[in-house]
Amino acid sequence: MKTLAQQIRELREGKDLSLRELARKLGVSAPFLSDVELGRRNPSDKVLARLAQVLGASADELRQFDTRPPVDAMRRLTTADPSYGLAFRMLIDKNVSSKDLIEFAERKKKREEPKKRK
Repeated sequence: MKTLAQQIRELREGKDLSLRELARKLGVSAPFLSDVELGRRNPSDKVLARLAQVLGASADELRQFDTRPPVDAMRRLTTADPSYGLAFRMLIDKNVSSKDLIEFAERKKKREEPKKRK
């Protein structure tokens, strides 16, 4: 799977924009954008939205390539309910793939949709 950094670079090159040109359009420094494209830094939501606009994509499309786990959300969940910590550890211990989790979530959503319509 492609990373957010790789997707940004691919879209930039597809628009035939140099790194400096894109950085100028975004109002960020070229070294910062270079770090983003190398996966060393992550754009803020504001910069990501502007990137999406300039590169002809949506912010949600770009977020699909963000491989970082939502650490803050996970931390809040495990603090509020310690059983989430156990669940996360079990996922890791059992080598549950992202594909397995996505399929599980989609099946659960389909089962709940008829209940919501009633």
